[in-house]
Amino acid sequence: MTTTTTTTLTVEQKASLTSGATTWTSQGIEGVVDALHMSDGPHGVRYQGDEGDSLGIASSRQSTCFPPAAGLASTWDRRMIETVARTLAQEARSLAVSVLLGPGLNIKRSPLGGRNFEYASEDPFLAGAYGSSFVRGVQSQGVSAVPKHFAANNQETDRFRVNAQIDERTLREIYLPAFETTVRQDHPWALMCAYNKVNGEYASQNRRLLTDILRGEWRFDGVVISDWGAVVDRVSALAAGLDIEMPPSGTDSKIVDAVRSGACSIDTLDQTVSRIRILADRTADVRIKAKEPIDFESHDRVARKAAQESMVLLKNNGILPIDPSSADTIAVIGEFARTPRFQGGGSSHVNPPMVHDLLGELGEALPQATLRFAPGYRVQSDHRVDEALLSQARRTAQEASVAIVVVGYLDNDESEGMDKTSIDLHDDQRKLLQTVIDTGTPTVVILSGGGVISIGDWAEHCDALLEGWLLGQAGGAAMADVLTGAANPSGRLNETIPRALDDTPCRLNFPGCDGQVLYGEGLYVGYRYYDTLDLPISYPFGYGLSYTTFSYSDLRISQLGQGAQGAFTVTNTGSCRGADVPQIYVASGQPGRPAHELKGFERVELEPGESKEVSIDLDMRAFSTWNTRQARWRQYPGQYRIELSRSSRDTQLSATVELPGDGYVASLEAMSTIGEWSESPYGAPIINPLVQGIAENMGGGEPSPEMKAMFMQMPLIKLASWGIGISEENVDDMVRRANDLRCATETVDN
Repeated sequence: MTTTTTTTLTVEQKASLTSGATTWTSQGIEGVVDALHMSDGPHGVRYQGDEGDSLGIASSRQSTCFPPAAGLASTWDRRMIETVARTLAQEARSLAVSVLLGPGLNIKRSPLGGRNFEYASEDPFLAGAYGSSFVRGVQSQGVSAVPKHFAANNQETDRFRVNAQIDERTLREIYLPAFETTVRQDHPWALMCAYNKVNGEYASQNRRLLTDILRGEWRFDGVVISDWGAVVDRVSALAAGLDIEMPPSGTDSKIVDAVRSGACSIDTLDQTVSRIRILADRTADVRIKAKEPIDFESHDRVARKAAQESMVLLKNNGILPIDPSSADTIAVIGEFARTPRFQGGGSSHVNPPMVHDLLGELGEALPQATLRFAPGYRVQSDHRVDEALLSQARRTAQEASVAIVVVGYLDNDESEGMDKTSIDLHDDQRKLLQTVIDTGTPTVVILSGGGVISIGDWAEHCDALLEGWLLGQAGGAAMADVLTGAANPSGRLNETIPRALDDTPCRLNFPGCDGQVLYGEGLYVGYRYYDTLDLPISYPFGYGLSYTTFSYSDLRISQLGQGAQGAFTVTNTGSCRGADVPQIYVASGQPGRPAHELKGFERVELEPGESKEVSIDLDMRAFSTWNTRQARWRQYPGQYRIELSRSSRDTQLSATVELPGDGYVASLEAMSTIGEWSESPYGAPIINPLVQGIAENMGGGEPSPEMKAMFMQMPLIKLASWGIGISEENVDDMVRRANDLRCATETVDN
């Protein structure tokens, strides 16, 4: 724990604190700043001790593997996310880990993203809710969370160098809000930058991101840590706002030389040291208290509950849940039922103390039933169809009353460090599904993977379909719970399932080439694209079924200043307890904006026949857009439609609210258009007489619509070259008068 001030430190000592000491520990100075132990931790504590490898090749200590973000974010359950994060932090404390690297908040721009299993959603509002809940849970235990990777780390291809070319509005409305929400609402003590460039500058030395936006606009007061090996220029990174380079590169002397030469301010270095010391103080409790052993049994129960809520029921013709009292012969088909895939590859790979497989768990859940197993495919293969395995699967299905088939991505399909090339099942698995369905035996299909899998023609003929994601160590038990009705599925899709890869919005721009990737789809990511163009999809964002049914009623919208509140009633109209996730979307109807956007949701658990009043607040930002010309958030006056929905494609009730807007009036200049002048309360009194005079000089008649449109888009200064009696001096005078009037009005208002 720190005991003395940093004022007596040498420049060399200060520089050393801006770098790691080992792969997983920061530098410390006895009596001044404690060293911090860091660990990967989006869904499990990957503890390797003080040394260790940053690539995840070597083994790590045992820790509970919870559902990765692809699953956990599908719960749409803030309380569950916080519970998982709190439990993760408890394990971190037991291992003396002060800094847990997570959550991952990058947007799922493409379903090909190799690291999508670590990220929460295609939607920034849902990702922000996930991030806030995660940070709140971790830091409740005195451990620092580290939201990552800031910013625009949306692909693995060329990830160390690729330049993400993103227009300002898209950056502000899609790729930054999850970080902004998390920083503003729950104040993480640290944050990790990304490898890639953003608009030409490496994220590790991007002053606009790390200082102007993160610290300046959002008031982040924590430590910025590099992704492992992300720093390109130590001095530029420090000046831009990076605090700690991980792992150490042995280049502290560059910082010392820069300070002594004046290339880097000593004040900048002192500010960095101060922030690192504050982080050490905030996490001191982790290092000074006795470590309690990890209760793996109770944590496994948390992982199981989280996995239950993560599963999304996509289709059910009544075959589910399977009644344990009447279950007969059941075919369990697919190697994943016996050898589950429960996490992705790379730096987040966890070594769990136990793993539940579906085959074994179904045996316990259905003791009266006869289970017959067939692997159907190999998990390490060239994906060629194995006729012997197919024949075995066919016989197994034919002898059963129900067939449960588990298929999905293999380990070498998705991992940190590589993007996928397809979202289709491999040939052997597609052939297996068709073979089982062709037997006529009622078939339940479970999809397993860290991202969406395209739904083939086989889906029309299966009887139930479950999105199983990657569910952590307890996934097999959770699958058995959902299949048998011990748990009622309540998950909702955190990303749209498209019909095919070619339908996706960034298909032509992902993953780029020659070190450049253009975010050419702009705002239209995921459902914003599909819904705005009303394109056919397999399953919409926010979708999910239950074993019970729900109804919504009595939607009431109240204006609250520049925001609103939606209040409504949710009723469980079915026969069993269940959870529903009503969603609020806002539609502005303004040109250049998506058809609608998620701005609120709540998870509600109800008994049969029970009703509950729900209210969801929508703040000013829920109705705002980024104005690039003015470089600020703008809420424009007008009517906004509030949609109460089950998914982005299933609006149940809607209402409108009239909002006054933010009242902001832009200053006028010579390049402001005639239309902008005439719409401004400060410009209209000045421009209107001029426009009237021009009309009279042109004959006094009403101009044609096309002439009027052209005229209103013309910058004021262009009139000076038209020879109609206005000069550049006249224009300068009009600009001065308009802005004098603006200042006088604002002074009176204040």
